[in-house]
Amino acid sequence: MKLGLDISGGDFAPRANVLGALLALDQLPDHVEIFLIGNREDIHHILEEKKVQSSRLTIVDAPEVITMEDHPTRALPQKPNSSISVGFELLSKGKIDSFASTGSTGAMLVGAMYKVNTIQGVIRPCITSVLPILNGENSVLLDVGTNADCKPDVLYQFANLGSLYSKNVMQIENPRVGLLNIGEEEGKGNLLTQSAYKLMKGSNEFSFVGNIEGRDLFSGKADVIVCDGFTGNIVLKQAEGIYTTMLKRGIQDEYFERFNYENYGGTPILGINSDVIIGHGISNDKAVKNMLMLAFEVADSQLTKKIKEAYK
Repeated sequence: MKLGLDISGGDFAPRANVLGALLALDQLPDHVEIFLIGNREDIHHILEEKKVQSSRLTIVDAPEVITMEDHPTRALPQKPNSSISVGFELLSKGKIDSFASTGSTGAMLVGAMYKVNTIQGVIRPCITSVLPILNGENSVLLDVGTNADCKPDVLYQFANLGSLYSKNVMQIENPRVGLLNIGEEEGKGNLLTQSAYKLMKGSNEFSFVGNIEGRDLFSGKADVIVCDGFTGNIVLKQAEGIYTTMLKRGIQDEYFERFNYENYGGTPILGINSDVIIGHGISNDKAVKNMLMLAFEVADSQLTKKIKEAYK
């Protein structure tokens, strides 16, 4: 298996990315190789400093960088030698099995949709976030920012995609799917959630358990929680804000430490024809390592293949 990593993406590139790759290499199975995609000289310098030589590391020179200021749609064709452009080129040709980056989320989404394309039958790809549950397990929330405006059939597909992800990657046999709403009753919510509820209620593709209120997000009432990307992103940023506030006030708690983004590394884009993982822009080496571990888990589970089969 070949995992591609954008070395130039993120606030602490290239060092955090290369060091994260080295940490991952120690934990990944021996048959897994990592393609380091970025400025060749920068990568060589860090590997020489760490005195690392490995046949499981391949350096792919990509001297250009897509920055956060670049327009995502224009950046890919304007910077064909950037790490993100080269990474998607390798992925589209099957030279790597997955591609991970902590760089521009917009450029990663554009590349995913136009270089490897959306799975036929999927209306809109989406991204997820892990929510720590009080009992020590995790649930998954989607969408968390890709699709600010959604229609009921899109939320229905998010429920199906989230269920497939939860079953195949998180190893939950029969994931319970809930719809994030302002009340538990069937008639509650706005026109979007009311209509989505009716669609989900009659589904035989996943196990729908009804509406989930905001206060129950971390209770374990559902394994998959569905919402539009506008709502999901607010929930995600609020959770991050609570964790940051606790750190600033010197509060240490075993449960809330699980809100640390470093523990999860990134999120796959669900609904596209290959495995693409997006990481946090402030990722350090530990977060990059966990992003690569997730990339391996997603590829090893053959999640993309199973989603394609579900949408035939």
